[in-house]
Amino acid sequence: MVSPAAGSVVAVTGSSGYIGSHLLQKLEEKSSLARLIAVDVRPPSMPIHNVDSHRLDLTKPLNGLFQGPPIDTVVHLAFNLREGRTPREAQTIQTNNLLGLENLLRGCRMGKVKNFVYLSSHTVYGAHADNPVPITEEAPFRPLMGFQYSVTKAMSEEMLRRFAEENPQVGVTILRCCMVLGLGGVNHVARALQKPLLIKIAGCDPPLQFIHVRDLVQVLSLFSVEPTPGVFNVAGDGVVRYSRMAKIMGQRALSLPRLAAYPLVHLTWKLRLQREAAASGLDFIRHPIIMATGRVKQATGYRFRYTSEEAVSSFAALEES
Repeated sequence: MVSPAAGSVVAVTGSSGYIGSHLLQKLEEKSSLARLIAVDVRPPSMPIHNVDSHRLDLTKPLNGLFQGPPIDTVVHLAFNLREGRTPREAQTIQTNNLLGLENLLRGCRMGKVKNFVYLSSHTVYGAHADNPVPITEEAPFRPLMGFQYSVTKAMSEEMLRRFAEENPQVGVTILRCCMVLGLGGVNHVARALQKPLLIKIAGCDPPLQFIHVRDLVQVLSLFSVEPTPGVFNVAGDGVVRYSRMAKIMGQRALSLPRLAAYPLVHLTWKLRLQREAAASGLDFIRHPIIMATGRVKQATGYRFRYTSEEAVSSFAALEES
């Protein structure tokens, strides 16, 4: 890893998304950056200034992206979160996510990019009854089979591991992030919490971690400006129980036995009555994934503004206003 000099250039993929748009606004405040590059298939979703915008599909040739002034750091946020309803659709989405990453890494190698920051997910650890609490970054991958997002993020991290081994001149940073809530709550987590009725598995009330988008954006901006290679868990301090989360959100929780909940969610998924997740996603409200976050705090010196419960409360307050 090479430390970026003053006047460095940062490119952000998925720049028009929920997190990317807020990150661009944050990075615009950094006087140490000479140039920002926004990469997305869509136009910017927020007013931005002094940013070069590239309308690109990462699965296609990245015409010109790496042919201008050298890019010091790439922050890769672009990812299709949609779960495929058929095996063919799921395979297409997964292939495109992996192809986009592979194509981008190839461009980074050719363009002599110094640092690569990837937003991964806590779901690479999987939701299992024997998960250690807390889970450290040394824990093995155990993605939840049948949950496409979890599996694809784990496959992406494996690709990045190989890339880092083969290209030691590039510093690779992986941020394993928990569920994100906050400003302009339009992501898939927020949509799930906005449903009039939440399902609860009888006998299960797992602790959950959340992060406010402001905290995540701050962490991303710190790694963008002063990259540190390695793997880092990212989550707000503390936990909030599933039942407590539902109460804060003012949602009703329908408690169902496991043997009834899974077939019900599977049916509503197949009939397209809900679009959040297949039945396998219920494992995440049965088994906790609680990450240790000491490493990211030590690397950045950042102290999170919002606890997990405060992230939920902040989002609930926005919904009420």
